[in-house]
Amino acid sequence: MNYVVEIDWLAGNLDNIDVVMIDCRFSLADPNLGRQKYLESHIPGAHYLDLNQDLSAPVQKYGGRHPLPDPDILAAKFAQMGIEFGKILVVAYDDSRLAFASRLWWLLRYYGHNQVAVLNGGYPQWLQAGLPASTAQPVGRLATFVPQVQPGWTVPIADVSEVDEHSPIVLIDSREADRYAGIREPIDPWAGRISGAYNYPWQEVTDADGWLLSEPLQRQRWQNLPADKTKVIYCGSGVTACVNALSMAIAGYPDPSLYVGGWSDWCAHH
Repeated sequence: MNYVVEIDWLAGNLDNIDVVMIDCRFSLADPNLGRQKYLESHIPGAHYLDLNQDLSAPVQKYGGRHPLPDPDILAAKFAQMGIEFGKILVVAYDDSRLAFASRLWWLLRYYGHNQVAVLNGGYPQWLQAGLPASTAQPVGRLATFVPQVQPGWTVPIADVSEVDEHSPIVLIDSREADRYAGIREPIDPWAGRISGAYNYPWQEVTDADGWLLSEPLQRQRWQNLPADKTKVIYCGSGVTACVNALSMAIAGYPDPSLYVGGWSDWCAHH
């Protein structure tokens, strides 16, 4: 399965009834900014889903800053957008080097819908190519979307609490290197990392302009990890770790498991 579409392909498929586009732009610093940007300008025909309101459940004491949404609630939104389960190709995009589009990409696959791709380069490169933008709100057509949650795709905190060289899993911290090193922590209560974790910053999946690295380079990123161990990824709250999951999928590696709560959940328990 090809989990990436190029801008020229999407430009030629704007009227394809078997393609649904979803704008995932968001800002952790300003939670209303993504929707505001969408209302001002988006790819013609694209719907909008908000990280906090749509792609996450309400925050509780435990579970991190972005708990997974209720599958039935989100599935109903997918159905209203015309996403027929197992049939419609969903194309997700953002303007943050796939930080939020990858969360939707991961969620759809977690629900058993593999017909999903991210837009290489995102909205900035769409505009850079001189392609059209719109302010019109699309009208969805009702479809049927029954989520089939994939077992083993998430792990609880207990599974990552005592990771060492003898563990059956290898733990991957997807945050920036200085947050991993405990030098800086802009969001969560304190700095640091889960013991035993390796650092693979999610920004390394793309270049500075939002273009995905080539498939050989994606494979090269992961080649030094032990092949016989289950890969478990985490970040601050289960969002940008999904960019690493995308990287692994592009590289042809098995899907990793996600510690959804990430460092924010770890801090809540410690």
